Amino acid sequence: MGGHHHAPAHYDRAFAIGTALNLGFVAVEAVYGVLANSVALLADAGHNLSDVLGLLLAWGAAWLTRRRPTTRHTYGFGSSSILASLLNAAVLLIAVGAIAWEAFGRLVHPQPVEGGTVMWVAAVGIAVNAGTAWLFMGGKDTDLNIRGAYLHMAADAGVSLGVVIAALLIGWTGWLWLDPLVSLGIVVVIVIGTWGLLRESANLAMAAVPEGIDRAAVEGYLAALPGVTAVHDLHIWGLSTTNTALTAHIVRPGCGTDDDLLKRVAQELKDRFGIGHATIQVEHDGQDCGLAPADVV
Repeated sequence: MGGHHHAPAHYDRAFAIGTALNLGFVAVEAVYGVLANSVALLADAGHNLSDVLGLLLAWGAAWLTRRRPTTRHTYGFGSSSILASLLNAAVLLIAVGAIAWEAFGRLVHPQPVEGGTVMWVAAVGIAVNAGTAWLFMGGKDTDLNIRGAYLHMAADAGVSLGVVIAALLIGWTGWLWLDPLVSLGIVVVIVIGTWGLLRESANLAMAAVPEGIDRAAVEGYLAALPGVTAVHDLHIWGLSTTNTALTAHIVRPGCGTDDDLLKRVAQELKDRFGIGHATIQVEHDGQDCGLAPADVV
């Protein structure tokens, strides 16, 4: 089933536990990064701090999506989850610039690193990040917000594993350049993991058809309905990271209004395409509709 659907459960507890664990780990990692003179640890601490911000943004947006619509916000506050995902991705991409800058400086001027300290602190990071990712695993396929939290935590677990490996190699070889090299690896991981989130969040913010929904298939389904001769003014967009809306005009000459048909169409759009909020306007003559031309919004 394509599109975005309502997540099966609230993740307030997961957000609370994940935020507390990562905030505590950020403090530990920053202190030991300074003591061990490791840019890799400091870079990862900065990244984890941005993840804490991301978790808080996603948590706040998840809470807002559950608020009831108002006379001013008639669609509710679901779009806050889209804004949170977009801001989260943007903050992460900005942060990697600072990490890369410092890492390149360390490549040119390597500095001593306490490999043992780096290794053990990063090992704790594997447990913290993997555990947090597990908390969000159940919702990663249903909500862009939850998927962003899951991907960041899972990537961080992998990054921490890379830091452990680099610390072991530094201890065995004495190659100080491995520390900034791992930092650049962190940059690559963040960019790769964040780019898809940024692209999809930006598309949703621009009211694009959500990924996973085939607009042509939806139009074909509507056009094949009994008595329908044309479909126009079809719009599909995300109300939130979990709910998709549709509006369309269908032309049914001489058929009149059929409430049972409209009710069945709304249910089938939800079941087949994941579109949970459908508004269909029935017309007898599409030529009289000023919104009929494809280039008119």
